[in-house]
Amino acid sequence: MLQLLITALICLLNISNAFYLPGVAPTDYKKGDNIPVFVNHLTPSLHHTSKHGKISSATYVYSYDYYYPKFHFCAPKGGPKKQSESLGSIIFGDRIFNSPFEINMLEPKNCAKLCTSTYTKTDSVFVNRNIKASYNHNWIVDGLPASMPILDATTHTEVYGSGFKIGTVDNQNAANLYNHFEITIEYHKRGEDQFRVVGVTVTPASLDRQELKEDATDEQVCSLELKPVLLTKNKDTNVLFTYSVKFEPSEVAWATRWDKYLHVYNPKIQWFSLINFSLIVLILGIIIAHILIRTLKNDIVKYNEVNLDDDISDESGWKLVHGDIFRPPKQRLLLSVFVGSGCQIFFMAFVTIAFALFGLLSPSNRGSLSTFMFIIYIGSSVLSSFISGYLYRFLGGDNWKLNMILTPLLVPGALFAIFVFLNFFLISVQSSGAIPMGTMMAIIVIWFIISIPLSVIGSILASKRPLLSVPVRTNQIPRQIPTQPWYLRTIPIMFISGIFPFGSIAVEMYFIYSSIWFSKIFYMFGFLFFCFLLMILTTSLITILMIYYTLCSENYKWQWKSLFVGGGCAIYVFIHSFFLTGGEKFGGFSSFVLYTGYSTVISLLVFLCCGSVGFISSLIFVRLIYSQIKID
Repeated sequence: MLQLLITALICLLNISNAFYLPGVAPTDYKKGDNIPVFVNHLTPSLHHTSKHGKISSATYVYSYDYYYPKFHFCAPKGGPKKQSESLGSIIFGDRIFNSPFEINMLEPKNCAKLCTSTYTKTDSVFVNRNIKASYNHNWIVDGLPASMPILDATTHTEVYGSGFKIGTVDNQNAANLYNHFEITIEYHKRGEDQFRVVGVTVTPASLDRQELKEDATDEQVCSLELKPVLLTKNKDTNVLFTYSVKFEPSEVAWATRWDKYLHVYNPKIQWFSLINFSLIVLILGIIIAHILIRTLKNDIVKYNEVNLDDDISDESGWKLVHGDIFRPPKQRLLLSVFVGSGCQIFFMAFVTIAFALFGLLSPSNRGSLSTFMFIIYIGSSVLSSFISGYLYRFLGGDNWKLNMILTPLLVPGALFAIFVFLNFFLISVQSSGAIPMGTMMAIIVIWFIISIPLSVIGSILASKRPLLSVPVRTNQIPRQIPTQPWYLRTIPIMFISGIFPFGSIAVEMYFIYSSIWFSKIFYMFGFLFFCFLLMILTTSLITILMIYYTLCSENYKWQWKSLFVGGGCAIYVFIHSFFLTGGEKFGGFSSFVLYTGYSTVISLLVFLCCGSVGFISSLIFVRLIYSQIKID
């Protein structure tokens, strides 16, 4: 077993040991040294509008390889060569290649020619569609994303985004392809003939050179007074691609070069959300404390003072269901598997956000965040199986072997099946985000070599642990449950309770979705960490409150209800994902299926995470209150 684990870890390291890790260590350049320029996939943007303010196209959510044939971008001599990447980068669609741009330190260039490409009628329609859909170039220079400077209207400071448009839309709603690139390299002088790159910006332009003569000068070829490039569907169009390079000294040190890229836009919104829902958690905490300290205490005192020989038929509420409160629920195997998988997701999210909070998962390390999440998720399989197996035994289950098999296969298998299904749609649109078959096979092998053995270990440990004591005995005959108020039924109570934990994470969900779909750099892990804690705490408190009211209505079937009440937040996460697109229509059926599918996966993960928190909180609460009453 140990040899298998060591072999699997070596395989995992071999997958990730040779990929491009920008930002890990500084690179010193001498004058004339080559600065490599890498190109990543072409990605869509959010809320794309034309210059006159009208929405110019539908929303697309998949990316393309930079050298996708229909774009006709210039390739380097000898053809493009793919760069090694991490497992996380591959899963999230990064496809990094070398480029034809030749940049040498402190050697400016003016109007250097790359190539001339011919766009056919059908290719022109394709490129124009993606220009209107605001697809972006994503170049990487010394680990930094090349971008256009942006003026932050709030702070009136110049900041850098991630990437720049492949074209623009003019006032007549016509697409203009960018074919000239003014590249500015900001450098910091470290010593004598020792320089470091601390910033990269690109100012693109659309320049039509078809009417120029062959002996035109560089000034004429790259004159900004030329008409823009228009790719028409009526004829083939020849486009000359050029670039210029200039160097600017900067006082910015290499260690702080990411500050302009990691700029917080309007942080007041973040603080307002954090403070607002901190107050909500405080209010919920006060309500729960009132229940526990006053209401429950008085109920317990009154109940314990009653002579058990007397008629207590007038008693009502949570005390009357003590003989059924620990009655095993239906489908306890499935419940235990869901709770165990939810705890695994919670652990993965908590550890990942905590590591990122302390700067151990920098956004400069491309793919490190997703790779780390994958490793933590696999490693925590022992936790999932332990909790699932222990809970299954506590609920009276005896087929622990079936539980041991289902825990590492049911939820991960369902998620993998969804990803495989969605991957076919990525393949159908020839997206760079389609996961290669080799990577899928590697994930399956890693899962069975590492996760399955860890799950077996967790189940064995759970089978040997003594069970929690049950403070009350269970009656042989189930008590009849009275008619429940409409607001305590499962679906209404999910909507009522889910709004509170969702509110604490709503603002961060906007940035998370923007990062996933539209290649924005997410780095506000401090806000995310505290919002995540608020969401978990709010979920725990609101679930306890709702379960208490459920028990007061003499409904002892709290186990599944606590899972659904805790997971009610996922409903709003799913609904909120469609508000992100601003009401824009999707660009084709594939975009709709991909967006809906991945949003569903995220919502299911949130449901399991928060649902497991709600269940465990309710279990602790129920054991606590029923251990305080005297039962003969």
